[in-house]
Amino acid sequence: MGRRKKIVQECETLMDDPEHIRNIAIAAHVDHGKTTLTDNLLAGAGMISDDTAGEQLAMDTEEDEQERGITIDAANVSMTHEYEDQNHLINLIDTPGHVDFGGDVTRAMRAVDGALVVVDAVEGAMPQTETVLRQALREGVKPTLFINKVDRLISELQEGPEEMQERLLAVIQDVNDLIRGMTEEMDDIEDWTVSVEEGTVGFGSALYKWGVSMPSMQRTGMDFGEIMELERNDNRQELHERTPLSDVVLDMVCEHFPNPVDAQPMRVPRIWRGDAESQLAEDMAMVNEDGEVVLMVTDIGVDPHAGEIAAGRVFSGTLEKGQELYVSGTAGKNRIQSVGIYMGGEREEVEHVPAGNIAAVTGLKDAIAGSTVSSEEMTPFESIEHISEPVITKSVEAQNMDDLPKLIETLQQVAKEDPTIQVEINEDTGEHLISGQGELHLEVIGQRIERNQGIPINTGEPIVVYREAPQNESREVEGRSPNNHNRFYISIEPLGEDIVETIKMGEASMDMPELERREALQEAGMDKDDSQNIEHIHGTNILLDETKGIQHLNETMELVIEGLEEALDDGPLASEPVQGSLIRLHDARLHEDAIHRGPAQVIPAVREAVHNALIDASIKLLEPIQQVRIDVPNDHMGAASGEIQGRRGRVDDMYQEGDLMVVEGVAPVDEMIGFSSDIRSATEGRASWNTENAGFQVLADNLQPDKISEIRERKGMKQELNPAIDYF
Repeated sequence: MGRRKKIVQECETLMDDPEHIRNIAIAAHVDHGKTTLTDNLLAGAGMISDDTAGEQLAMDTEEDEQERGITIDAANVSMTHEYEDQNHLINLIDTPGHVDFGGDVTRAMRAVDGALVVVDAVEGAMPQTETVLRQALREGVKPTLFINKVDRLISELQEGPEEMQERLLAVIQDVNDLIRGMTEEMDDIEDWTVSVEEGTVGFGSALYKWGVSMPSMQRTGMDFGEIMELERNDNRQELHERTPLSDVVLDMVCEHFPNPVDAQPMRVPRIWRGDAESQLAEDMAMVNEDGEVVLMVTDIGVDPHAGEIAAGRVFSGTLEKGQELYVSGTAGKNRIQSVGIYMGGEREEVEHVPAGNIAAVTGLKDAIAGSTVSSEEMTPFESIEHISEPVITKSVEAQNMDDLPKLIETLQQVAKEDPTIQVEINEDTGEHLISGQGELHLEVIGQRIERNQGIPINTGEPIVVYREAPQNESREVEGRSPNNHNRFYISIEPLGEDIVETIKMGEASMDMPELERREALQEAGMDKDDSQNIEHIHGTNILLDETKGIQHLNETMELVIEGLEEALDDGPLASEPVQGSLIRLHDARLHEDAIHRGPAQVIPAVREAVHNALIDASIKLLEPIQQVRIDVPNDHMGAASGEIQGRRGRVDDMYQEGDLMVVEGVAPVDEMIGFSSDIRSATEGRASWNTENAGFQVLADNLQPDKISEIRERKGMKQELNPAIDYF
């Protein structure tokens, strides 16, 4: 225990010295070796024993992670490392690489200032490498590169030094092209490309625990030839001892990643839209530990003993036990029960955690992943934008009725911990729906409910989530209230794709100053007059108020919005959410007596108007699609492309990469269910593949009627559609 206490004390001393703190995330495509690399770093910092590093996977703490061999939850750890005779505190988050858990990556990026991107030397930069880079750069997080599995180039592919260098340079070139493409429009980011000469690229093998970079070669005097010789002669232990991976990577972290003092002045304006002249803005930029407390919660976990733990980045002030803090979006205050930092997978309680650190706090019962917690009420941080939205749903039922209350509680907890999951609880039928990013995502959640909570459940077949969207411009449509005393006149047209994208990315929302919102929407191609009439944004739908001087409309507007949201959440075709519509309220006739224009009158009138206008705008069903990439040996290429085409998909590209063929294409999510077992049998298990959600597209006309009636039947709705819906 003595050694551990000593490490905790070192961390505590360094916590107060933000210049020597580094907050970093490790991010990569699935199976490129992040977690094995993290083990190495922990061993190098003396946190776990050297012999088991790489096999222990200390950061994959859950049973299911060990079984599946993938990281599911982002895991936090703090360690110390001596660089140039100065001890540094490194707070590291190991993030998942599998696309289904991308939400964890986005949230982790909010807490850190640097991202160590890991790429497999044999596979090179992959689709998920591109996604994690984009997530990092969008949050203003600086990347460096580590090329892993170099041992495979030497031993398996038997490459000579020239071929190897060419291959490694090609990987660096690819990553830099991605970085350049993503940062060219960002004014506050200088050149963030990585380079061997500057020491922002490292190479090595996480499995055999050796690594090398330009600065480390100068320090140890080893060159590539010598490394290749030791690797070929299986002298890996000597290689590890002479040029240990953890030193190479941790030196790179200390030298090239910004500390909070350098990072926060640049990052805060990117993620916070409050008053830039205020004292609070200055406290955050200066990492002032005596300022107001500001904590951005990026993760919620559950400890069987301590209850809920909120982890996040302290941008200003100092967290202490007993403080009463506001949680954005909720009333009242929460009282902090304990504060701590992570050491390996364990949480160590400490007296206080000052600005610039990643903290773990108990007692914030109202916080969810993404909350802003502070000592004074403040403008919250930008909501964390998740790149993908849920596309697949499963129903969950408790096998024993007695477990029902516990199941509901567990599902609410799941929704709190992972905002990329949506939970719909139906008290009447006892059937609850969870929607997530993919089959694996939901499978894992279901397993955890059974395992960790001990609730036996039945899950239904996976159901795909559809959307509805208008295709044309509608006429002006009237909606009447049941008592005939109130009327609303509405028309609807589709929103431009760029505008929808702007809303999705959170670059235009009702929380921001009106001027900024108008500019963002005009830039995306919205008409100037329209951008000034925005009354409400719901999902990716915009309501414009084009009425002139109507009495009582102001006080009725809240009900109008309520009716609108209800109508958009359950579209007229199959009660699926509506997206991408621009709704114009042209005129309204209201009863002068408030009693006759209450919720029971206004909400149905607006709902009717919106649905009829959508039908007139020839609304259609959209289905979610995925990009598919399959890597497969030449002789199985036909089978692989056949798998995509046989699923109503299309193949966009085929090309040779190394000794494999790559097949790229898109296919509907609905047809991709069960893809993994089919592709394995079609290619004798030789294919590796990757899918990424790619938004929604209009379902083919000939499939619309059947699909609509199938969804209506599943939801227990009547089969007759509104007579105005014309089956194409």
